[in-house]
Amino acid sequence: MSPPDEALILGIESSCDETAAAVVRGGREALSSVVHSQIAEHAEWGGVVPEIAGRSHLRAIVPAIEEALTEANCHPQDLSGIAVTTRPGLLGSLLVGVTAAKSLAWAWQKPLIPVHHIEAHAYAALMSVDHWEFPYITLVVSGGHTSLFRTESPLAHALLGTTRDDAAGEALDKAAAMLNLGYPGGPAIQKAATDGDPKAYAFKRPMLGPNSLEFSFSGMKTAILYKLKGPGGRREEPTLPESQNLPGMAASFEAAVMDTLIRKCLRAAQQYNIPRILVGGGVACNQRLRVDMASAAEKNGVQAIFARAEHCTDNAVMIAGLGYAHLQQHETADLLLDVAAS
Repeated sequence: MSPPDEALILGIESSCDETAAAVVRGGREALSSVVHSQIAEHAEWGGVVPEIAGRSHLRAIVPAIEEALTEANCHPQDLSGIAVTTRPGLLGSLLVGVTAAKSLAWAWQKPLIPVHHIEAHAYAALMSVDHWEFPYITLVVSGGHTSLFRTESPLAHALLGTTRDDAAGEALDKAAAMLNLGYPGGPAIQKAATDGDPKAYAFKRPMLGPNSLEFSFSGMKTAILYKLKGPGGRREEPTLPESQNLPGMAASFEAAVMDTLIRKCLRAAQQYNIPRILVGGGVACNQRLRVDMASAAEKNGVQAIFARAEHCTDNAVMIAGLGYAHLQQHETADLLLDVAAS
């Protein structure tokens, strides 16, 4: 028997550096969403430290779940299932969430639903659409992932292309570090770029051939290093004129990354004759990407659909939502459920 349309799913997310819990009704309506961020704990290191992340999840997981249930005015007996991220992510972090989910599923006698984190980002974009019209071209773009899919249903995603090296979010983080803008890099670059000229400096768009749907951002990191510290990046400090125009440098780099993402999405839409693009993941919060993608898509007769801003970065709403779709297909797991890094 499939779950009722009003079924309540508790979602748990702990794949990286956010401890999140949420209750979602019918795969669509978020009754609560709690996110305990670890940004302050990792800021001094300039990136996520797995050991710190795991210990932080241990402290936050139970309070986050309790807060989500309270905010939703939900009791254990009201739930139809417990969905949890099992892959990909940091193993220690994933284990915290999965152990909590298994414990509650056993104690409350509820179905345990494993969820793939990347597929959940795609579902987050679907949650912003009132009426689904499959198929879609789906871009999931974040600090650890940049991939294009052909999405045939909430549970069916065919990979069209992914990154050969760095993800877009990772490139933004590294560029922000070179520019001494702080952590996390994506929001820092966006803020610095607000008053900058996106045409101030030339950055090549890595298109990888006329038909490629894959991504590569490592060369862009090298390009900004050389612009700041000269050929070979040998100078001790950024002393070239380029390093003095911080807004222009940030805006130019941001524009190059976002333009590459947009061109690849439109290329995929044209190749597969699919006039609908879904965009999810942390980088989907970027305002330049949202504005420029919408404009470019409209000019090409394509609809661009973004996940809601609050559902772009890691959250448990998308986990609970996709969990509902899995439960409809009776896709559950037993208490031997394990995690995977990729």
